[in-house]
Amino acid sequence: MQFLDFEQPVAELYEQLEKVKQAGEKSKVDVSATVKEIEEKIRQKRLEITQQLTSWQRVQLSRHPNRPYTLAYIERMCRHFIELHGDRKVKDDKAMVGGFGDIANRTIMFIGHQKGVNTRMRQLRNFGMANPEGYRKALRLMKLAEKFNKPIVTLIDTPGAFPGLEAEERGQAEAIARNLYEMVLLKVPVICIVIGEGASGGALGIGVGDRIYMLENTWYSVISPESCSSILWRSWDYKEQAAEQLKLTAAHMKSFHLIDDIIPEPLGGAHVNPDEMAETLKGWILKAIDELEPIPPEERIRQRIEKFSRMGVFREVE
Repeated sequence: MQFLDFEQPVAELYEQLEKVKQAGEKSKVDVSATVKEIEEKIRQKRLEITQQLTSWQRVQLSRHPNRPYTLAYIERMCRHFIELHGDRKVKDDKAMVGGFGDIANRTIMFIGHQKGVNTRMRQLRNFGMANPEGYRKALRLMKLAEKFNKPIVTLIDTPGAFPGLEAEERGQAEAIARNLYEMVLLKVPVICIVIGEGASGGALGIGVGDRIYMLENTWYSVISPESCSSILWRSWDYKEQAAEQLKLTAAHMKSFHLIDDIIPEPLGGAHVNPDEMAETLKGWILKAIDELEPIPPEERIRQRIEKFSRMGVFREVE
């Protein structure tokens, strides 16, 4: 298990735990009481750290290398999953994945950003930064779900849409804007969940829905703390201050009424117990679908438009 800098007290306790277990195996002595004592200390220390997390520390947790990504959740939640590929125009964008999955005998269209689990896969997945064809693939799959009257769940985890020249040449902004327009008008229930990073238009491109949720240790913002720091201070050294000022955590988003609710994570983060996190996520998804499906499509669309129209603050001046 990997630990972040602010988790070092927990790391030290884990080291003690391993030494005690090894000593017990070597000497054939019962160390179960000591093991339970250290495990309780670990739980208490995690609880103490969790209650004092800063915005920047939550950003770090959202990027934890052991944190589960879209496919990891789908594999844990679905009995069957059929991944669908390609935008039928350019190519198959590996940074955006999607397909039909089966949860509790219900077919759901899952779409989400996918980061790599190692260096080779990160390059293949482009670090979760989708090109225009990724967003066009996502839209194609949404329309397919609408055709067969299946609910849609999007899992958001991206540092942003790919900013390369070739992406702009192929219409990155248009692809994202098209998704925003089309998602508002979808006739099936749409549930959007931020499972890691939710940066800028890259997140918004699959982020318009009837229910918007965020996992506890995630962030959602127009820009990352590092990029904000580099623009305002010409240096990444102020990223912690930028994170605080951006108000980008799940708690901030809930207070601004930009999301509907916060999904709790296991103590220490989703990466500590991915199975538990997936089970929790599955429960929230099924509950949201049960609430949304009885609503007539026209009313659901009206509520969706009204929901996003209420966001933000403005003043009319004569």
